[in-house]
Amino acid sequence: MSQNVLIYRDLLLPYSETFIPSQVAALSRYTGFYAGTLKSTEVNRLIPQDKEINLVDLHNSATLNRLLFKVFGYLDANWLKVIAQQQPSLIHAHFGPDGLWSLPISRHLNIPLIVTFHGYDAILTEQSLNLPSLSFRLYLKRRQQLLSEASSCIAVSQFIRENLIKIGCPSNKIIVHYIGIDTNKFYPEFTVLRQPIVLFVARLVEFKGCEYLIRAMQIVQAIMPDAELVVIGDGHLRNSLELQAQQSLKKYRFLGVHPPEVVRDWMRRSQVFCVPSITEPSGLTEAFGMVFAEAQAMGLPVVSFKTGGIPEVVAHEETGLLAKEGNVEELSAYIIKILEDSLIWRRFSENGISRVNSLFNLYKQTRQLENIYDDVLAEFSAKHHI
Repeated sequence: MSQNVLIYRDLLLPYSETFIPSQVAALSRYTGFYAGTLKSTEVNRLIPQDKEINLVDLHNSATLNRLLFKVFGYLDANWLKVIAQQQPSLIHAHFGPDGLWSLPISRHLNIPLIVTFHGYDAILTEQSLNLPSLSFRLYLKRRQQLLSEASSCIAVSQFIRENLIKIGCPSNKIIVHYIGIDTNKFYPEFTVLRQPIVLFVARLVEFKGCEYLIRAMQIVQAIMPDAELVVIGDGHLRNSLELQAQQSLKKYRFLGVHPPEVVRDWMRRSQVFCVPSITEPSGLTEAFGMVFAEAQAMGLPVVSFKTGGIPEVVAHEETGLLAKEGNVEELSAYIIKILEDSLIWRRFSENGISRVNSLFNLYKQTRQLENIYDDVLAEFSAKHHI
């Protein structure tokens, strides 16, 4: 009989986090339902309405109750009642702050809490931020409490595991687990003609490194004028990046945000995928990079910087090429190498598809996640004599 698992995400659910419902949909021995205190505009497209328990739907004073919940751990009776009716066996929270917010639910229902750490939640400290938000200050202040009480901490990469240890998480609680890519959606289409397109798909923020790619593409286009940069994504740097491209590039497009099916179409048409992420002074960097695995699943070779968790998903000289962080000349040389050499392109393309199917297949990875659930439940039951 399937057991219920409560998926906690305070904001249900940003479109950038489609990996969460994909993982939940791939569960076979557990059934996931969601709880949170805020709604995004995209939530109804990502989560079945009958699987969502949101504080804003249940209480006229949701803003006040949400504040009391975060600051003092106060649980709204109606919200808790509906959650309890689903009889969850455990809670799986995504991101460290969400793990902290779900601690009172875990205590009240006497069920184990698993927290997946995706990046910033294991890296950033109060010293590394100039003006952290109130919520993040609360999280940082109480993070050790979360690390102590959570039954298990899932790191999305070995890189994040190392950071969790640095901030005081007991190593025996940490499990490295890659979420995985749905290869029924991300797969190569060999009938589509590839074009000399270098594709960037990410938020237009500092650590994603788009400015470095524009500088590299200026060098690339001096040698290969037909090469085009296509940028998918948005963010506060968009205007400045478009101006930079206008002043230095011959061929480029900024397309804004697009749904996954459009992104997949561009991945099938492009010849190189490049998001040259960097490490910010705060320490923020690429924890793993699901989009790198998605590109490889579609047979698209990757060029990037050797930053954070990227070397775990992109195998240098096997599925792509990784330059030293910040080295624009090396980045451009690697892009040219893949665009010019069809034999290298084909080898990287085939290896990428194979690597994703072996290491990052969503269904294989979700079976492993369910084994983690089993182990946590068994240990929790033994410890609490349930």
